[in-house]
Amino acid sequence: MTQPLLIEIGVEELPAIPLLKIVSNIEKSWQKLLKEYNLTSEFEFIYTPRRLVLKQSAIPTKQEDATVEFFGPPLVAALKDGEPTKAAEGFARKCGVSFDALGRGEKNGKEVLYFKKEEKGSDTTSLLQEMLEKWIASMSFGKMMRWGSRTDEFIRPIRWLQVRLGKTSVPVELFGVTSSTKTYLHRMVSYDTVEVPSIEAYEGLLKEGAVMLYPSDRESKILAEFDALEAEHNIIIERDRSLIAEVVAITENPKALVGTFDELFLELPPEVIITSMKEHQRYFPVFENGKIANKFVVVSNAYTDDYTKVVEGNERVLKPRLADGLFFYKNDLKNGLSTDGLEKVQFIDGLGTLADKIDREKKIAMRLLGLYMKNVEKETSKSSVELEKMMDNSVSLAKADLMSEMVYEFTELQGLMGYYYAKALGEDAVVYSAIKEQYMPVGEGAELPASIFSSIVAMSIKLDTLFGLFSVGKIPTGSKDPFALRRAVNGVVRIVTAYDLSFNIDDIIILLKDSYKEFDTKLLSDFILERINKSLDANPSVIAAVLASGERDISQIAKKVSALNEIVSSDIFKEQFSTFKRVANISKDVNLDSELSIDITLFKEDAEVNLYNAYVKVINQDYVDYKTHLEALFGLKRELDAYFDDVMVNSEDEALKANRLNMIGSIYKTFKAIADIKEISV
Repeated sequence: MTQPLLIEIGVEELPAIPLLKIVSNIEKSWQKLLKEYNLTSEFEFIYTPRRLVLKQSAIPTKQEDATVEFFGPPLVAALKDGEPTKAAEGFARKCGVSFDALGRGEKNGKEVLYFKKEEKGSDTTSLLQEMLEKWIASMSFGKMMRWGSRTDEFIRPIRWLQVRLGKTSVPVELFGVTSSTKTYLHRMVSYDTVEVPSIEAYEGLLKEGAVMLYPSDRESKILAEFDALEAEHNIIIERDRSLIAEVVAITENPKALVGTFDELFLELPPEVIITSMKEHQRYFPVFENGKIANKFVVVSNAYTDDYTKVVEGNERVLKPRLADGLFFYKNDLKNGLSTDGLEKVQFIDGLGTLADKIDREKKIAMRLLGLYMKNVEKETSKSSVELEKMMDNSVSLAKADLMSEMVYEFTELQGLMGYYYAKALGEDAVVYSAIKEQYMPVGEGAELPASIFSSIVAMSIKLDTLFGLFSVGKIPTGSKDPFALRRAVNGVVRIVTAYDLSFNIDDIIILLKDSYKEFDTKLLSDFILERINKSLDANPSVIAAVLASGERDISQIAKKVSALNEIVSSDIFKEQFSTFKRVANISKDVNLDSELSIDITLFKEDAEVNLYNAYVKVINQDYVDYKTHLEALFGLKRELDAYFDDVMVNSEDEALKANRLNMIGSIYKTFKAIADIKEISV
C-alpha cells in the first residue's frame, strides 16, 4: 500500500549560492535514504527561499517483510570439546537467540553456524524521524548557524515543519520544532501561519498566498517577463544563467522590473557598472544598440499592486555604488599606473613579493619573445627593439592596477582596469590589450588571448607561478590544487597549440629554471606531460603513443595526436592494425638506437624487394602534415602482409636474420618518430 508524502521544512531565508551548490546532493541523499530504508519510490525535491520540500505521490506505508540470514564462525572455531566457544556465544547474541537455536550452514565450502529469521517491516511513520535527521545531517552547506540556546547547527534557523503521510500528520521534531499542519505564505500576504487542509491542497494554498513553489516555474516567469520588457523598451537584457539561478533561489514571487540610473555614470567602463549591478545587487545589465544602457533589471520578491516604490528603492541603492565607482575611476586616472607598493605585497612564502614576481615574469617574457620574435614581428609590423620595449612595459604594468582604488573595491576587475587605465593614459594598443588578456584562458573552453604578443604575457604569468611553486615544493597532490597549477598548464597547452608555437618542454625548463632555486625539474616535466595527457581530446592510447615517441614539443604533440587519432578512429583501422602490432612485437629484438643498415644483396624473396622499395618510396617523400605521413606508413600493410607470409624473419642464417630484423625495425623506427605504435590499443 502507498500514500502521498509531504515534508516541508520552513526556514529563515536561505543563502542562494550555498543552496545551489548542493541541490543535487540533497536529492541524492534522500534517494539513498529511501533505498536504505527499503522505501524506494519517486519523489520531488523543491525549494523556495523559506522552505525545503519533499513531495512523493506514492511512498510505501510500511517496509516489506524480509528474511535475514546470518552466517557465523566455522564449526571448528565455534565448538571446543562439544561446548560453544566465545565466538559462538557472540554470534548467538548478535542473532538475539540462545546458542541452541542456531543452525548449521555452508559458506565458502566450510560448515558454519547459521541463523535465519523473518523481520517484520516497520511502518513508514515510525521511520520518518530518523530518516529526516539523517537527511538534514547530510546537507553540507559549509558555513552553518546556531540559534537560541541550541548546540546543533543548520544553514538557517528552522521555524516550522510539516510531515504529512496521506491524511496523517506524522509527529516529528527537528531543532526543537514539532511538526504541525500549518505553513507560511508570502510575508506581504500574511505573517501568520495558515492551516493546510491536505497534501492535495498544499500547492494551491501557496499559490494563493503568492508563493510559487517550483523553481522551474519561477524561472519560466522571470524569462517570460524579460522577453516582455525587451519588447516593450527595445532593450537587450543580459541573461546570466548563474545569476538567474540565484534570483530564482531568493524569490517566492518574482517580478522583473526596469530601473534607470544617471547617464553620467556611463563614463565608467561597462565592466564596473555590470560588476556593481551583478555582484552587489543581483541586477541584470541592459544594453541598447550593442552598448550598455543607463538601465537595469531587478527581479523583485515583493507582492504588491504598485511596484513604483520598489523600482525607486533599487535605483537609490545603485546610485551610491556607481558614484563610488566613478570617484575611484577618476582618482585612478589622475594618479596613473604605478607598481609602487607591490614590493610590500607578499606573493607566496619563499617566492618574495609581487614586485619580485613581476621581475621573474619579465625575464620569462623576454626569453619567450626571443623565441617567437619573427611571429610577433609579422603579427604587429613592429621592430624587435619596439617589441622588447613594449613587452617590458606590458609585464611591468600588468599588475599595477592592484594598487588602484577601483581594484581595491572590485578585486575581480584586476587586469581589466589596468587595460582601461593604460588605454586612457596613451599606451600602445599592443600593450593595453596584453594587460587585459594577461590571465587568459581562465578555464577550459574560455577565450584565448587575441594575439601572440598577449599570449607571451599570459604564458609568462602562468609559467612563473608554475616554476615558482614547484621550486618551493608546493606541488599538487591528488585532487588538491590550491594554486590552480593544472589550469595554468592547460592554458599554456591551449595557447601554444592555437598559435602553433614551438614549445619544447625540456628546452623551456632549461631556458627558464635559472630564476628559481634548484628543484627537481623532472617532476615539473612529468606534471606538464600528465596535463597534456588529460587536456587533449583523443583516444588515451594515442596520446600515450605520441608521448612514448619522445616528442616534447607541445604543439607537435597536439598535431601528432590529432593526426593519429583521426586514423585510429576510422572503422577499418582495427582490422588492419594487427599487422602493425606484429611490426612492433618483432622490433623488440632490434636495437633501435643503432644504425639499422639494410643490405639489398641479401634479399632472397620478392616480398623483401617489394617491401623495401615501398618503404624507401615512403621515407623519401615530403609530407604536408603528420596525417599524410602516417597514412603513407600505414599504407605499407599490403607489402608487410606479403612479407610476413613469404619471409622467415628468424632465419637460421644470422646475416639474413639480422638484415630482415633491420628491415622491420626500420619501419617501426620511422613510425616511432611520430608515435610508438605498440602503445596503441583499439
